[in-house]
Amino acid sequence: MKTTAKAPANIALIKYWGRKNETLRIPANDSLAICLDKSFTLTTVEFREDLEKDRVFIDKKEAIEKEKERVVKHLNKIRKKAGIKFFAQVVSKNSFPAATGLASSASGFAALTLACSKAAGLNLSEREISRLARLGSGSACRSIPDGFVYWHGGNSDRNSYAYSLYSHLYWGLRDLTIIIQKEKKKISSTKGHQLAFQNPFLKSRLKLVKENLKKIKKAFKNKDFSLLGKVIESEALSLHSVMLTSQPALIYWQPATLAIIHKVIDLREKGEIESYFTIDAGPNVHLICQKGQEEKLKKEIQKINGVKKVVINKPSVGARLINKHLF
Repeated sequence: MKTTAKAPANIALIKYWGRKNETLRIPANDSLAICLDKSFTLTTVEFREDLEKDRVFIDKKEAIEKEKERVVKHLNKIRKKAGIKFFAQVVSKNSFPAATGLASSASGFAALTLACSKAAGLNLSEREISRLARLGSGSACRSIPDGFVYWHGGNSDRNSYAYSLYSHLYWGLRDLTIIIQKEKKKISSTKGHQLAFQNPFLKSRLKLVKENLKKIKKAFKNKDFSLLGKVIESEALSLHSVMLTSQPALIYWQPATLAIIHKVIDLREKGEIESYFTIDAGPNVHLICQKGQEEKLKKEIQKINGVKKVVINKPSVGARLINKHLF
């Protein structure tokens, strides 16, 4: 059976860095994210008797050895769970640049997990799909549920999963995804996670994360945008302080990254636009603002040298099956 899924990327407002268990991708801490409607992956999967090996295509190109190996490893988990032995054809397409710190692995493995499990004849619950997606890419578990998503880190395969904290319609926030670099980053997030526990500042960061989780839950409950913003900026800077002091140092920021940060703070201090920045493991920046401010903010950001593209996202539903196939 041929099955296609669409899964959103997600931007973590409270991030995780470092894993308790590398194999199961159990995070060092809980996290909270927003699913994004314009940043997504489409994936079609078909198990076929006539195939002699798995075939994997990503963004119109046959996957290179390392990329394919990761996908095949995930396919094997699902094949084993479904009790089938057929090889699969997998075709995947991203709406945004992959491996640049924009969560392509999250949307990619979320879409792959949903499409593959259905194509294999499995009928899994949302929690089961979230857990399974996590095995492919940790943050992929957050791209399965709707809207504003909480990942309960847990300590085992069974209790590490994501769930919807609030619907995508709960709060009219907007995410401006600002693309500075389209090329793949030199040091992957996977490598960064492995380096985290060697960092002497990680312990302090994990303590701060617990405090920030309490604050951000309060901000969401009361729809307190200013509190939300202060928390997410503190959180992003905390994350990158650990990256910058790793060995080797993970210096993802570009001049335009800093220019955007300064511009956002300047606009806020002048009382023109209230928005806040957050940055994942890469140079590209996400700006969070309230509905009605996004176009004005976009115009200001586009003036900055080095900004290649600005995409305005709304909170999105999670991974879904669709009827239009890629092959």
